[in-house]
Amino acid sequence: MPASGNAQFADAVAPEVLGSDLKVTLADGRVVSYANLDYAATAPCLAAVASAVNDLLPWYASVHRGAGAASRRCTREYEQARETIADFLGARPDDCVIFTRNTTDALNLLARALPAGTMVYGWDGEHHANLLPWARVTRLPVPAAPGDAVTQLRDALAAAGDTGPALVTVTGASNVTGEIWPIAELAEVAHAHGARLAVDAAQLAPHRQISLTDSGVDYLAMSGHKTYAPFGAGVLAGPADWLDDAAPYLAGGGATAYVGDTFDVRWATGPARHEAGTPNLLGAVALATACATLAAASRPALEAAEQALVRRLRDGLAGLAGVEELRTFGPEHDRVGIVTFAMTAFEAMDVSAYLAAEHGIGVRDGQFCAHPLARRLLAGASERAGQPLGDYAVRASLGLGTTTEHVDRLITGVTELASRA
Repeated sequence: MPASGNAQFADAVAPEVLGSDLKVTLADGRVVSYANLDYAATAPCLAAVASAVNDLLPWYASVHRGAGAASRRCTREYEQARETIADFLGARPDDCVIFTRNTTDALNLLARALPAGTMVYGWDGEHHANLLPWARVTRLPVPAAPGDAVTQLRDALAAAGDTGPALVTVTGASNVTGEIWPIAELAEVAHAHGARLAVDAAQLAPHRQISLTDSGVDYLAMSGHKTYAPFGAGVLAGPADWLDDAAPYLAGGGATAYVGDTFDVRWATGPARHEAGTPNLLGAVALATACATLAAASRPALEAAEQALVRRLRDGLAGLAGVEELRTFGPEHDRVGIVTFAMTAFEAMDVSAYLAAEHGIGVRDGQFCAHPLARRLLAGASERAGQPLGDYAVRASLGLGTTTEHVDRLITGVTELASRA
């Protein structure tokens, strides 16, 4: 299989990630370099992120709570991180960026902040983080094509009429298939009917440029640990009005402007309202550094290199008997670096265990915290295969630091298994 020029180019221009020199021992005792193909669960740490955190650690002190030099520096770093992330996301002047633990935390915060009576519209194909937090929700069936999603939403909002506040929630890129959803078109439809759009960008943000301003997306949630910043931070970004009108997500110090002797409380406005307690300074700085590093890189070049690797992987698996790829839309639809498949002759957990023990590859097996969608796609893949594929699938996901050799090693491992069937 010829080497990919795009992939080699990316090796030269991509920001450095830690872990590329990891060695693992195989079942036969051989020691090989580790092929991490589990980025969709947790991406490795950027070298620049580790350096930024290490540089700050000697100054580590309280944020917003001290007049000393260390505290003032940490406060400055924390708020600068907020501005850097806002720039990375193309935020509007009146948007706020609230630090959370991860995407799940961010979407639950938004769910708690919705005005009373808000109707939520979403699809059955969401990650559990964007499936479970909503109270009053209309679920739309998984569409067969991106255009179908736009039509479904237009019809649902038109049928509902003016019922008060409304929010549409959707993934930016599926964590099961990597397929990208038409968020700009959905935002346009939502706004035409007086609704707002929230996007789960956990898988989209690390791989593609995003602009709240250009796309029309109202709220965006993302995770640091999927964006090469493994220190437990995420963000919710979007208009402040709903967030300032809502009760604080957490009650405690930092979220208050005033507490009286009889515990009458005046809550802060802006991000502080929902960031009670000592903040995750290192997580905020790590995520901001990752965003700044990605923004400074050639995003088109990184995207082209990633797409070359994705095509290589998909082409290598496509010719194997008993191997079926999971997909929601057509086979040529745009996607980020995720390829999920199942095998007719082997359970998914056995496939992932074999790849780890015999080839030093890390992948994930299961239903990927998107159980309804995974079951649906497995059923569709079983129909294409003409025989059942089981209840679980294998997900290979890639990003910065993934090489052609990693992809070829996975293809080799799956080919060996397929031949044994």
